[in-house]
Amino acid sequence: MNGIEILGLAAGTITSVTFVPQVIKIWKTRSAKDLSVAMLLLLLLGVSMWLAYGIIVKDVAIIYTNSMVLAMGLLMLYFKWKF
Repeated sequence: MNGIEILGLAAGTITSVTFVPQVIKIWKTRSAKDLSVAMLLLLLLGVSMWLAYGIIVKDVAIIYTNSMVLAMGLLMLYFKWKF
C-alpha cells in the first residue's frame, strides 16, 4: 500500500465517520423527523453511483468510503421510516 492509497483510505474514513454522530443521535432520541427524505435518497443515489464507479475502476478507497457512507445512509433511511 502506497502513500496515495493511505491518503485515500484516511480521507474516506474521516468522510464516513461524519455520519456516525447523526446515526447515534437518531438512535438515542428515536426521532428522525428533521431528516429530509429527499436528501437521503439523493445521498444514496450518489453514493451508489460512486460505489459502482469505484468497483469499475477497482479503486479501494472509493469502494471503502462509499460502502461505509451507503451503510450509514441506509441506516438513517431505515430510522426515518421506523421512527
